[in-house]
Order: sequence, then structure tokens, then C-alpha cells
Amino acid sequence: MDSVTQHNTQQAQRKAAMAVLAHAEAGEIAACLRTIPLPGHQDLREPENGLVMLRGRVGGDGAPFNLGEATVSRAAVRLASGEVGFGYTLGRNSEKARLIALCDALVQSRDFGAAVERDVIAPLREQLMVRRKQQAEETAATKVDFYTMVRGEG
Repeated sequence: MDSVTQHNTQQAQRKAAMAVLAHAEAGEIAACLRTIPLPGHQDLREPENGLVMLRGRVGGDGAPFNLGEATVSRAAVRLASGEVGFGYTLGRNSEKARLIALCDALVQSRDFGAAVERDVIAPLREQLMVRRKQQAEETAATKVDFYTMVRGEG
């Protein structure tokens, strides 16, 4: 496998992991991480809270406008082996941002990538799918079907 293909595969794995971790609760991530032996790591960027501007587009030409601000938490973690992970999450949950950054670094590690996928990401993905299915069922139970009857002129 050439280096470009390997890089693209790793980026796809990171993206898929982040999609799951962003929707998980901090406690769920921490519980899953307890099942694997964690390597030495340090915070490159202490978890911190801040604001980001939300932008929208409107009209036929898609002119951008500032919709408002949202709070975010971010962190960066480096493993002893050198991999660096970044974590961002909406809201003021610094611990979740740090856990996401740790998972991001672990996913990039040759020694821990498979274990994190198997013991952290896969169970969280399964929980997420179960929650989404339950929500879809609850929503479907409230669905109302409307139909219109056309009357002919008689």
C-alpha cells in the first residue's frame, strides 16, 4: 500500500471515529477506555472552552451570514510514542474534549488503533445506532398521515 493510500485510509478511520465520539457521552467514552491499557500521554493543550461563529447561507446566490455563536470545548493530547490527537465538542464539556483527543491519538497508533476500534469505537457505534433506532420508532409512532380528496364537479 503506498503512502497516499495509507494516509487516506487513516484519515477515513479518524473521521469515522470522530463521528461516533462526537455523539457519545463523556461517561460512555471513559467507561470504554477503561477496558484497554492506556499508554503514557500528556496534554498538549489543556481542555478549554470557547466560542465559534455559526455561519449560514441564504438566497439563490448563497450569500453567507452570521447566524450566531456556539460554545465549544477543545483539547490536544500527545501519546508517549508521538501521535497527536485533537478533540472538539459542542458545549462546555472539557473532559469529553480531552477523551476525544486521547481516542484520536490512539486511533493513529499502530499499537492501539485496533484495540480502540474494537473496544471503544465499535461499542459506542452500536449504542448510537440503538438510540437512533429507538428515536426513529418513537417519532414514527406519532406520525399522522394526511391525504386530500379531490371532488369532481358534478
